Amino acid sequence: MSAVEVLEPSLSLSRTNSKKDFAEDALDAPPVLDSQEPAPAISSRPPLDYSSASALVASLWHRFESLWTKRFVLSLLAGQLVSLCITCTNVTTTELVDRNWSLPTTQTWFLYFSIFIVYTPYTIYQYGFKGWLKMIYKDGWRYIILGACDVEGNFLAVKAYNYTTLLSCELLDAWAIPSCIFFSWVYMRPKYKWSQVLGVLVCIGGLGMLVASDELTDKDWHALSRAKGDAFMIVGATLYGFTNATEEFFVRQSPLYEVVGQLGMWGMIINGIQAAGLEHKQIREANWDGKNIGILVAYTASMFILYTVAPMLYRMASSAYYNLSILSSDFYGLLFGLFLFHYQPYWLYFPAFAVVIVGLIIYFWSSPPEAQGKIEPRAPKYVEKRGDPLHFVAGQV
Repeated sequence: MSAVEVLEPSLSLSRTNSKKDFAEDALDAPPVLDSQEPAPAISSRPPLDYSSASALVASLWHRFESLWTKRFVLSLLAGQLVSLCITCTNVTTTELVDRNWSLPTTQTWFLYFSIFIVYTPYTIYQYGFKGWLKMIYKDGWRYIILGACDVEGNFLAVKAYNYTTLLSCELLDAWAIPSCIFFSWVYMRPKYKWSQVLGVLVCIGGLGMLVASDELTDKDWHALSRAKGDAFMIVGATLYGFTNATEEFFVRQSPLYEVVGQLGMWGMIINGIQAAGLEHKQIREANWDGKNIGILVAYTASMFILYTVAPMLYRMASSAYYNLSILSSDFYGLLFGLFLFHYQPYWLYFPAFAVVIVGLIIYFWSSPPEAQGKIEPRAPKYVEKRGDPLHFVAGQV
């Protein structure tokens, strides 16, 4: 049986609670948007009126106005924030490599350690130490799979850049989008609208314009082993799609602090073992001066923000929307390059960024973010919250 087949029934058994349980807890729990109360009906988009040209224009405008809900605006901004964080990690990694400090696995270990040290103590505070240990015993296997796939996805993507060309990496990295959509469908069976398919195609069109810009400005490099590098990137992108969809599935049914804390803990352990095996010699020989440490702190801070905001974006919109949002990171990379590396901007970057944003808007043209899936985060059934009744409702975090 595959990991995908195992994940869903296990989680549904451990998280399902009766209406009676919730009624007892509702008196103590603060009102939250994602509780177990009957969710309000999701408002549909205003219909289009084809009776006349003026009526069609007016209905199109009403449809456009209906897009700009608080949740959609927050999803759009959160998507650009994580895109900006990815750009920051690329810039800081480039700076480290330029200073002859290249330890990709060790570098990522500090990310997992930071999210572990922040979110795990809060999980223990909420569940109690015994409850936390019980959660690890009963549900830890799910997070081991999630952490391992996240670590190896990052590792393979970095390795791909050492063997294949920049353009191949940019194009093949987009494989994470259909991969994420597929695994999301396996977990949650969302009904994708035609506008969402069109939004994906438009965003990928924007990516194509960015790749064309890099080709025209001759930013590519020679491939040492293109087949090997392309294979690394395809597997890495598939793992990215799997981890994004899996984490979305988890955070829609579990508190964010539990999911992110467990991802950090198991990622830290797996990544640490891998770093010790692959980079133990380089770790001793590396230059750990103040500037390198400062750049490493900036990298870790950017990744910490990304790993914190991403699961929130999964709840507000979806993991597929997250993967579309980060396509704009190359544009932010251009802005960084203008000031740090004195790049000469190519005109195609600017319309490419606009095309990606338009694609993100089209994605929710027919279906609002609320229609992407239910949000019912609850603590595990077997956990008590510091003497409170069982099965308490999880809040926004």
